[in-house]
Amino acid sequence: MTDGNAHPVAETEAPNTEQCERQVRRILQSATFRNATTLQQLLQFLAAKTTTGSHDVLKEYTIGVEALGRKQDFDPKIDPIVRVQSHRLRLKLKEYYDAEGRHDPVLIQIPKGHYLPTFETLTAPISHLDRGSTYESEPAISVASIPSGLKVESALPETGSERSRLHWPVPMRIGMALAAIAILAFGCWLGDRHAKSLSSTAAALSGADSDSAKAPDPVRVFWAGFLGNDSAPVIAYPDAVFLLDDSNDLFRFRQGASDSRGALVDPHLARQFASNPSLVAMAGQLYYENGYTGTGELESIAMLAGLLGRMGIKPIVKSSRDITPDDLKQHNVILLGSPFQNVAVAQLLTAGDFAFRNPDSRHEQWRAQIVNAHPGPNEQPVYGTERDQNTQALKADYSLITIAPGVVPGRYIAILGGLDTTGTEGATVFATSRPGIEELTKALSLAPEKGVKTGPPLFQALVRVQLAKGYQVLSADLTAVHQLHSADATRAGGTALPAP
Repeated sequence: MTDGNAHPVAETEAPNTEQCERQVRRILQSATFRNATTLQQLLQFLAAKTTTGSHDVLKEYTIGVEALGRKQDFDPKIDPIVRVQSHRLRLKLKEYYDAEGRHDPVLIQIPKGHYLPTFETLTAPISHLDRGSTYESEPAISVASIPSGLKVESALPETGSERSRLHWPVPMRIGMALAAIAILAFGCWLGDRHAKSLSSTAAALSGADSDSAKAPDPVRVFWAGFLGNDSAPVIAYPDAVFLLDDSNDLFRFRQGASDSRGALVDPHLARQFASNPSLVAMAGQLYYENGYTGTGELESIAMLAGLLGRMGIKPIVKSSRDITPDDLKQHNVILLGSPFQNVAVAQLLTAGDFAFRNPDSRHEQWRAQIVNAHPGPNEQPVYGTERDQNTQALKADYSLITIAPGVVPGRYIAILGGLDTTGTEGATVFATSRPGIEELTKALSLAPEKGVKTGPPLFQALVRVQLAKGYQVLSADLTAVHQLHSADATRAGGTALPAP
């Protein structure tokens, strides 16, 4: 049995209950789902209700309370958690069957607009499942999966004569920087499996994917315009500089000279520049530690690597502090994180209407703001992290997406950074999804570029990121876009777009 494109499809005969349960266990134990705890719970719940015949209880309220842990006063009209996680589960299942599950005997799908899973017996490997534009990134992988052609450079700081490179201390949040390399490797590996002989960005612009619609994918068109002829762009993640004591406690180190990881810290230097000098003074011997970065930045690396991989492009990933002048001259660069977390962003961020501001440099956590120098209609002068009034849990973050000229003609810098690490993730979700790019493109078209336009559009986009539990990105919505004109890209004063 085939579909209209002569692909093998599933038999109409449904598998028995034991086969369905075995397939669910196989998926839950897979590498694709291993770290996706919420999606595991949701799949297990929906599958159990389906195989036991409890179809009538698969309501949005029931799913939210019983599967996703919402309270009894959960209101689906206000909280979209069920719809968001169901969408993520649908994409995750596609990701699983496109890779390690392509030879499985049973296909599980969640039809769009429904919560009830379907189970079908397969007669051939799956290669035709509809692929979404957004790359879901929650796999657990190892460095052993790095493909031979991938370019990865060390995240460790350089010392001595090599300090002529752009070498900045970069305070940041939680997570392992080494995991960024592993997640990047998986994204490129998976992207290679999806790519259909796309060896250049010109092919990406044509939308020449045999499984795609006739119209080019707007996400690929947008990023191909940014990349130009660069087949190896740099993705630069922020790695923190902390001071580590013998009890493995970390102290923020926002400025001051730093050394190689594990090197001893001069006590006077530590007390002078650490965020909390009184605590540092009691900590004893301290060592430099830069092995941590934000979880949102890691998710962003995976999404970007997956997208570029599907376009036939293998990026270079490295710490932002290890970017060299040659990187900026020879490649387009994608920087992740805000200037509070990433001094490289502070050094390279183009001036414009939107700017990051921290009223209290020693008490940064969730106090930072994005200020709007020239608010347009329906815009605010200041945007800050939103928190629940009762629990103080984070419920929304703001981020900036900036596309600006590089240091030489023909090269560009993209910055995706939030006030919090979740904001960075949300900005990347927006910038790698079809709805996000379509909305952004429509907004940019409202203010035509002055003069002769060459290269990608130059702009700052403010994005609001809705959160659940303080760390789960539910949605990313465009709040405002201000263009940066080519002649004005190095100074403040972008032009506000009319409100949509």
